[in-house]
Amino acid sequence: MNTNISILEPQQLWHYFYQLTQIPRPSKNEGEAVRFVVNEGKTLGLETIKDEIGNVIIRKPATPGMENVKGVVLQAHLDMVPQKNSDKQHDFTKDPIEAYEEEGWVKANGTTLGADNGIGVAAALAVLSSKNLKHGPVEALFTIDEETGMTGANHLKPGILKGDILINMDSEDEGELYVGCAGGTDANAVFTFMEEEFPNDFVGIKISLTGLKGGHSGMDINLGRGNANKLMFRLLKYLVANEEVRLSSIEGGSLRNAIPREAFAIVGVPKEKLESVKQTVERFKDIFLNELSSVEPHLQLTIESIKEPSFLMDEMTQDDLINAIQACPNGVIRMSTDIHGLVETSLNLAIVQTVNKEVHVKALIRSSVDTAKEDVESTLESIFLLAGANVWFDGQYPGWKPNPDSEILKIMQSVYQNRWGKTPEIKAIHAGLECGILGSAYPNWDMISFGPTIKFPHSPDEKVNVESVKKFWEFLIATLENIPSK
Repeated sequence: MNTNISILEPQQLWHYFYQLTQIPRPSKNEGEAVRFVVNEGKTLGLETIKDEIGNVIIRKPATPGMENVKGVVLQAHLDMVPQKNSDKQHDFTKDPIEAYEEEGWVKANGTTLGADNGIGVAAALAVLSSKNLKHGPVEALFTIDEETGMTGANHLKPGILKGDILINMDSEDEGELYVGCAGGTDANAVFTFMEEEFPNDFVGIKISLTGLKGGHSGMDINLGRGNANKLMFRLLKYLVANEEVRLSSIEGGSLRNAIPREAFAIVGVPKEKLESVKQTVERFKDIFLNELSSVEPHLQLTIESIKEPSFLMDEMTQDDLINAIQACPNGVIRMSTDIHGLVETSLNLAIVQTVNKEVHVKALIRSSVDTAKEDVESTLESIFLLAGANVWFDGQYPGWKPNPDSEILKIMQSVYQNRWGKTPEIKAIHAGLECGILGSAYPNWDMISFGPTIKFPHSPDEKVNVESVKKFWEFLIATLENIPSK
């Protein structure tokens, strides 16, 4: 194990990535990262702009002889997804990431690594600081809050950037070029309940479902991993119907764009049913492991006695909530018929959380087909309205439609072929890249996305392949050398 990742090659890129791991930057709390890139731009003597929302733009002039080359915008987002294992003590707003290299991969100790999209940020900074690269005019665009709202991209003003080509560095498979992505919608449902007194003949217990892999709700949604919310409510429905269990509160999932890895339910159990409930929970653990053993071998389902909760949820709302979650679709809805292996439409039932006298349900719908996305919205609306919840949709962002005539696509295909002797795969991605939003503000841009190999983003298993980072860097600088004249 090597904890000094700043000495990896290319050293200039890893130097910046290491610095980013030392800066807490979860979504909506990336102020220190903004200050870091602003200071870096000014230290390098480059024109540096921070816009009203917090995006940073740094301009580097062309190297001599390349002044007439088309301008390139290198784009990455500053925030990272804050996910950790339940036994890991870590405050993402204060603590640095404990990164290390092991067997050719850079990983983090019990938390997300932030390679998504710290590697892209580091690559842009390395281009800006390098004294020996050949390139035309370069602008680096560092956006904020990509992971939880694409706030920076949504508020980027037209006209502030001068480039002709956007190179987004937020993809996660080396050797692939991405030319399209899905759009998305945030779905919200709120149940309001009445508190009922905890009965004297009941005992309080906590049911914990942990050990799931989770992952990126776009990139990993087709892997068949367990969704902690769906599994927990499957168990709760049985316990309520057969063991007279009553729900007090629920806490499942934490981010819309992460498959929920853990869920915790506080329930009341009739004293005479306690042993039977323990046996049922153990039986459901075996059921879940039998169904998911190949993808979730570390699933844990446990039960423990706790101090009696102060209330139970009223029975009608409890039943409506459980039935709605049980009925809610989750995972892949439809595969694309145009691009083999591409998920067209999906839903991640991301969060179910008790807040005061309400239960908040939050999901993320993704689709590369707007009408299909609208159909899933309608399905969710029907389910939760029938269950008596208040339902609304927000946070919509557009997809990015592939351009088969893209000049930058053809250039990068040629560069890759000449350098490595094979043609890169051309793909669309079932995730929310910022290209769709940025392209609506700059419709003249020719856009592409690429990156190194990052596995299991949005989970504590996130890791980035060292050799692929080197290849990604070489591909980037070779591309910059081959941008055509205006």
